[in-house]
Amino acid sequence: MRSRPHRGHGRATLAALATAASSLVLIAPTAQAAPGPRGGEPQPVPPVMACADLADLQLPGTTVTAAVPDAGDATTPASCRVTLTVEDPEDDGVVTVWVYLPQDTWNGRFQGVGGGGFSGGSAERLIAPLTAGYAAAATDAGHEGSAGTFGLNPDGTPDWAAREDFGHEGVHDMTVTAKAVISAYYGQDPAYSYWNGCSTGGRQGLMEAQKYPDDYDGILAGAPVINFPEMQTGQIWGQIVMLQEDNPVPACKFETALAAAVEACDTVGDGIVDGVIGDPFACDFDLATLVGTETPCGVITAEDVAVMQRSHEGPRGTDGRFLWYGLPYGAPYAGLHDVTLDPDTGRLVGNPFIYDIWWLRYFVADDPELDWRTIDYPEFERLFDEAVARYGDMMGASDPDLSEFRRNHGKILMWHGLADFGVTVKGTIDYFERVEDELGPGRTRQVLRLFLAPGVGHCGGGAGAQPSDPFSALVTWVEDNRPPKTLDAVTADGGERPICMYPYVARFVGRGDPGDAGRYRCVPATRMELRQP
Repeated sequence: MRSRPHRGHGRATLAALATAASSLVLIAPTAQAAPGPRGGEPQPVPPVMACADLADLQLPGTTVTAAVPDAGDATTPASCRVTLTVEDPEDDGVVTVWVYLPQDTWNGRFQGVGGGGFSGGSAERLIAPLTAGYAAAATDAGHEGSAGTFGLNPDGTPDWAAREDFGHEGVHDMTVTAKAVISAYYGQDPAYSYWNGCSTGGRQGLMEAQKYPDDYDGILAGAPVINFPEMQTGQIWGQIVMLQEDNPVPACKFETALAAAVEACDTVGDGIVDGVIGDPFACDFDLATLVGTETPCGVITAEDVAVMQRSHEGPRGTDGRFLWYGLPYGAPYAGLHDVTLDPDTGRLVGNPFIYDIWWLRYFVADDPELDWRTIDYPEFERLFDEAVARYGDMMGASDPDLSEFRRNHGKILMWHGLADFGVTVKGTIDYFERVEDELGPGRTRQVLRLFLAPGVGHCGGGAGAQPSDPFSALVTWVEDNRPPKTLDAVTADGGERPICMYPYVARFVGRGDPGDAGRYRCVPATRMELRQP
């Protein structure tokens, strides 16, 4: 089933929003525009109206439910905090939008902030951009909280309005509405508009570039869930394998396998021993060498290794056809391969990630009582195909045609941890290379750059050097036309290290301190073999 054509504030409605906002602004004096970035950092732009006056702002299909001044504190500037609801003219969908406006410190820019998991976003995420001088906005994308139960109505029927709002419509509605509020409050449009998100937020940003290429000038997309239906369905693959093979593997065996792979390939790519695989796709570790290894939870068997191998291989159909990617070496098995002790039988049983259960019950099977333990290989394949058919366009941000976003001079800085257990980095690489196929390498670098962080987990964490400020690198690219070749990163002990632009990896050269970023150079990495059966 395909989603209905998207609703929302298209170009015609955007014009109406701008007209509505300007009609309110005309009663106030016009704010003085901030100088452009090339002339130096913009001077703060003051508002042209009182915060409380935004309660009277009239926008199509939109209700201002609160416009409250906040005095701020020692770390947070004074601001005007606006809450709005935006109604869908075609169905019953309603999204909540939060817009935080600096009172005295606006830098002339707008920042949209994304969500995570099944959360569209929250007001709490706006404090950081507000403190940095941005007018910022977020949305719940049509449902409260982070649970994935919103896909079904209370009577068990599909809630397509909520699904579509989460897919892409809610963020676009937020963006258009927030810009109208900003224009009204300050008397001018933002000079630049940015998106900042990771995981679901990364997907939301890419969806904006693909479906609404006029919304943002720059997009930071971390660990993006690009192929959402493939990823979200494929996450339970390891549990299905353990169930069908009647072999729930305890955690310490997975931990032993992870440690062995890292030890075997520690110097691959980066050339140093640091507990991180610098180039996982050059790691030729053979899991079969672990058979017979003693662990605190038993001896690793050939059957255990088979489960691990299929987790690295990724979901496959009953005839062996490619469905989706698995884990690279160095990515933890934890989380997706959790098992627990059944108190009734005393045996280990699978314990899937709750997000995977929500997804299958409330979006794919449309059955809140679905028992995942009834899913065999043929049924998994059927559910996988159903998920892709239903949500490939609605929730998947996998369209490689970024030509219109590029014509608008938009920039996407995409980064992903190579040790991400939840959203496999292979899907992100797949997307990047399909964009290269679509636009060509040169044009791709003009609009999209990918950075892979060795040893870094989902949106951060892990043993690798953590990206320190990729958002600033994006702003510099957009405003100063200085595209990044590397990202700055910091190790747990305070050392510095570069993260190279794909397909390169940072390799330690010469002698000296491995914590000195200047002692690394970017060398070609091993390119992943895509979609191999």
